[in-house]
Amino acid sequence: MISAMMQMALNEARAAAARGETPVGAVLSDPATGRVIARDGNRVRELADPSAHAEMLVIRAACRRFGSERLPGLDLHVTLEPCPACAGVIAAARIARLYYGAPDPKSGGVEHGARVFAHPQCHHRPEIYPGIGEAEAARLLRGFFGERR
Repeated sequence: MISAMMQMALNEARAAAARGETPVGAVLSDPATGRVIARDGNRVRELADPSAHAEMLVIRAACRRFGSERLPGLDLHVTLEPCPACAGVIAAARIARLYYGAPDPKSGGVEHGARVFAHPQCHHRPEIYPGIGEAEAARLLRGFFGERR
């Protein structure tokens, strides 16, 4: 069973695909209240910004909302393993828990590639829960890229 937060992230991924973006969605929430703080999908092409990944967008929105660069205690649900840049921002923002769907052996930065949280220079390591909604997230990505080949 997929959590409500990951279901929202999957909906954001579907919306991103409908915009012609790589279908990745993210939801940042407060587990103490169950409130969604921010939700979005990739907007790299729309904003002509290579850093406009879903994770970056929700973290930026939450930082503006709270007037702080730190977001301790919050949960981030994202449909794809974060890239190294996103993992670095997750650490810098002090996100408490990271839940992600599909692994990304090519560009991931958590369990693949750079493994940002494993570096001694990483000042904060969130709790990591991979594979949440993995099948649906992977299906969205395969379908999106399959249509473009």
